[in-house]
Amino acid sequence: MPQALYESSLTSLPLLGRGKVRENYAVGEDRILMVASDRLSAFDVIMGEPIPGKGALLTKMALFWFDKLGGIVPNHLTGEDPLSVVATAAEREQIRDRAMLVKRLKPLPIEAVVRGYLAGSGWAEYQKTQSVCGVALPPGLRNADKLPAPIFTPATKAEMGDHDENISFERAAEIIGADLAARVRDLSIQLYQRAADFALTKGIIIADTKFEFGLDADGTLTLMDEVLTPDSSRYWPVESYAPGSNPPSYDKQFVRDWLEQATVGGKPWGKTAPAPALPAEVIDRTVQKYEEALQRLTA
Repeated sequence: MPQALYESSLTSLPLLGRGKVRENYAVGEDRILMVASDRLSAFDVIMGEPIPGKGALLTKMALFWFDKLGGIVPNHLTGEDPLSVVATAAEREQIRDRAMLVKRLKPLPIEAVVRGYLAGSGWAEYQKTQSVCGVALPPGLRNADKLPAPIFTPATKAEMGDHDENISFERAAEIIGADLAARVRDLSIQLYQRAADFALTKGIIIADTKFEFGLDADGTLTLMDEVLTPDSSRYWPVESYAPGSNPPSYDKQFVRDWLEQATVGGKPWGKTAPAPALPAEVIDRTVQKYEEALQRLTA
């Protein structure tokens, strides 16, 4: 098993910030070195144990999808070698296979979520309102049912430790402007549809996913951050898909399901930090899930 990286520590570049999983370092005024650690977050809480090799797997999958989705919208990749911007051999080993050198953008303050199936918070909301983020859906749908067509269900970006909040398209339009919101919606659905169609040929259902966009210095809308990884998407194997319950998945749903049953001090965990310690078998199984998804997609 590869050496785990819980947190990078580069001294040759200024640290811009640490997210739930990624760390961003400034490279001059116009580029960012984005490093994917082996941290895992679930229910917006960072687990105390790393998932060894996860950052490299996420990076490889994101690069695969950026290439596969080329031509729909510009992305943030510079095409330059991330290893070329750090100063020492020790720093190069820290970031090897787990970093992207990207354009510095102005991020949009919304997350572009697309759902092709009813699951997670969407399923919970549908049971109460027959809709998701203001999008009315047919009656009688079950957990994990395929939707008549993919829907755009944006969310606001939460501060570290807080939960992202699902919002309506109208609210997204108020935040970023109606024209830009419509472009983000249309591009997100197009990206999801192309990815979902391809994944099906590999025996994988992409139930939903989250995209992030930013604007470059010229105002060009640009796809950024990670894309279509198991951290930002719900992946289900076709052969075990059955509506009516949560299908087995290749993403961190495996960890979420374990956490739903976990206790702290004899009481159910309240989905706030600190998280319960992940057992070795959960960590190992999560690594296997991520590896299998990547192997299936790229075979």
